[in-house]
Amino acid sequence: MNKEAERALARDRLLKEGELYRISVLHAKKHVAQALRPDAMIHGAIDHAIGVVHQRFGTLLGPGGISTFNFRKLLPYAVSLGSFIVRRRLVKPALIVGALAAAGGTWMMRRKR
Repeated sequence: MNKEAERALARDRLLKEGELYRISVLHAKKHVAQALRPDAMIHGAIDHAIGVVHQRFGTLLGPGGISTFNFRKLLPYAVSLGSFIVRRRLVKPALIVGALAAAGGTWMMRRKR
């Protein structure tokens, strides 16, 4: 009877280990599928770039510089806007508007001096 109880315990433990293994494989598959989505890849690349810039130019990212917190909050909206522009084939008009905005911003900065 003692050997049967030990075998039953060993069998139950083996079944639970197999179930845990199957769940971990399923979790890993889902994690890889999520990580391979384009928006997740873009977010990862930008987070990596922010980390590198923060390491090299930490003073710029301080109180008076570029804020990574605001950048991370605005990133989903920027990705959505970029996707909309590409879908509607508005790349050239968007580049023109961006160039005009940059020129206007430069003019305003020089005018204030």
